[in-house]
Amino acid sequence: MKPEAVVFDIGNVLIEWQPERFYDAAIGTEKRKAMFADVDLHAMNDRVDMGEDFRETIYATAQEYPEWRNEIRMWHDNWIEMATPVIDHSLRLKRSLQAAGVPVFSLTNFGIRSYDLAATHYSFLREFDRDFISGHMGMIKPNPMIYEALENACGIASDALLFTDDRADNIAAAAKRGWQTHLFDGPKGWANALINAGLLTKEQAT
Repeated sequence: MKPEAVVFDIGNVLIEWQPERFYDAAIGTEKRKAMFADVDLHAMNDRVDMGEDFRETIYATAQEYPEWRNEIRMWHDNWIEMATPVIDHSLRLKRSLQAAGVPVFSLTNFGIRSYDLAATHYSFLREFDRDFISGHMGMIKPNPMIYEALENACGIASDALLFTDDRADNIAAAAKRGWQTHLFDGPKGWANALINAGLLTKEQAT
């Protein structure tokens, strides 16, 4: 079936999201490894993505680990430096789909305020046909309910949705609901998937 809409993850699909890389540059690899071993920063970030306050959640965690207080606060204070750069080819694919009349939705694990911050730097985050942002929905991928919520909101059958995400667990959850899926490992492969789905020509997918 030719997809009726395309669903994009954002982190590591449209924007690189590499906190470890940021901390390696900021405090050094060994110190970063020690901090990540002591503090589950990704679990902290999941709480933000589920709708908890961006600053309060990170600063409260920093208070719990005084030896890492300043470094943990960087997750908030230097957040935009972790969410960079834009994956330009992926952005061109998004815009080519929309120019071709294909609805493009986001489905992203993202906090409310962190998304607003990102959108001040990346205006294309306000250009989706529909936004499905976990912080506003109160749940994160791969919870099956987040996929069901998107289906119900857009009114498109599950097998008519084509979804890309860089995480295999998120892809597996979507596939289980009958979505067409592509595990993102770079924009070239995603471009080929869109061509093979009949949504873009080779010229449009460059």
